[in-house]
Amino acid sequence: MKISFALGLLAVCLTGLPTEAAPKRNFVFILVDDLGWTDLGCYGSTFYETTNVDRLAASGMRFTNAYAASPVCSPTRASILTGKYPARLGIDSVIDHQGKYNPENWRRRTLMLPARTRDRMPLDEVTVAESLKQAGYATCFAGKWHLGPKGAWPEDQGFDINKGGWDLGGPFRGKRYFSPYGNPCLKDGPPGEHLPDRLASETIRFIEQHRDGPFLAYLSFYSVHTPLMARADLKQKYEAKRETVRHDGPRWGKERQRKVRLVQDNTVYAGMVQAMDEAVGRVLDTLKRLGIEDNTVVFFMSDNGGLSTSEGHPTSNIPLRAGKGWLYEGGIREPMIIRWPGVTAPGSTCDVPVMSTDFYPTILATASLPPRPKQHVDGQSLVPLLEGGTLKRDALYWHFPHYMNQGGAPCGAIRQGDWKLIEWFEDGRLELFNLADDLGETTNLATQEPELRDQLHRKLKTWRNSLDARMPTFRKADDPFRPKEGNPTTIKDAL
Repeated sequence: MKISFALGLLAVCLTGLPTEAAPKRNFVFILVDDLGWTDLGCYGSTFYETTNVDRLAASGMRFTNAYAASPVCSPTRASILTGKYPARLGIDSVIDHQGKYNPENWRRRTLMLPARTRDRMPLDEVTVAESLKQAGYATCFAGKWHLGPKGAWPEDQGFDINKGGWDLGGPFRGKRYFSPYGNPCLKDGPPGEHLPDRLASETIRFIEQHRDGPFLAYLSFYSVHTPLMARADLKQKYEAKRETVRHDGPRWGKERQRKVRLVQDNTVYAGMVQAMDEAVGRVLDTLKRLGIEDNTVVFFMSDNGGLSTSEGHPTSNIPLRAGKGWLYEGGIREPMIIRWPGVTAPGSTCDVPVMSTDFYPTILATASLPPRPKQHVDGQSLVPLLEGGTLKRDALYWHFPHYMNQGGAPCGAIRQGDWKLIEWFEDGRLELFNLADDLGETTNLATQEPELRDQLHRKLKTWRNSLDARMPTFRKADDPFRPKEGNPTTIKDAL
């Protein structure tokens, strides 16, 4: 009895001793620009070599039904940082400081005028960076921003450090992907320095300085966006590799009036993909070298589908249809990987549909921070999926009231279960696909499934109205840019 009492007293005393709190988790968020669903080895590419992202997938969870909130960059990027649908934010298209995508400046020969879109992500949004910063995190942004002019840059939205994030959506100044960059937020490096490598170096420097954590390192590549430019050694490597590749089927197809690439063999693009992958590898190796790999959650995502119907047609999204700028799967389904050491099963996959709006609530939940109800009105925490469970969600939605230079036209979409409906605003045409049976969206079942078609269409319109989503409008009959009668479908004119 005395021994038991003594042991119990000892246990009470020991539990009362001060203990060192577990360190807060760090976060590395990697966002690639214009990377297609099948542009990685772990997603099926046999031409591009991505050994580092592949090993990230092998050590974490790979999502097979992950979606960008938009088929173009700015809206998706805003959805990641705010946890909201782009339509709720009023950012439905690419942000341009000249407003060229707004109706009063629209001079392309199209049946409709595009909806008005904001010129910046609103400053009153509490971004994921601001939430983490308030919780004591150091925050760094390196790379492409494209969410507004000066005054709405990363340093204005919760990031302590900004290396390279400003107005433009691509490396269009200086020597573009090579120093000198002509970027006011990124000092030029030695002549010939390669941009993806430099962004990795900036990210690594921040991680090294904050190895004791907690930190958010947001690596937002300009790669693999145009201009198409690769290191000479990588271009030469893939030119040699292309000589060994045989394609039995056609190299080109057609998406409406657009030529669409059906094979992956662009040597410059392949070099760009590998350079991005090498930069990712340097960051992953840094986490391991510093001994903080097990306490760091890594996210990997692309902001929209691969570019296959325009601007050099650099990649193919087959078996998905179309690509960037379209609400077909090729434009919005993305490669996505999350590695949460000790939680995500290495090499696991998740087939549940998820979206870029889900990152914000997921990061807060992973950091053991309370959700922000005013921000998380659209996104959901993916922690249940990461832990091997399920997620309850009725549907995913898209709103894209714009024309883009990839050939698409104003439309909206909904995915519920395996079913996906697209509504084209020019003529009200509805397309219904069963993605489980028809991943390539080749067979429109709208006439065969009228009840389901109408049900999904009602839900899409109800959702759109609930957000007060901005809609395109028809040009007036005397508008000089209105297409001639007899040509109501103007996708080919939106060039």
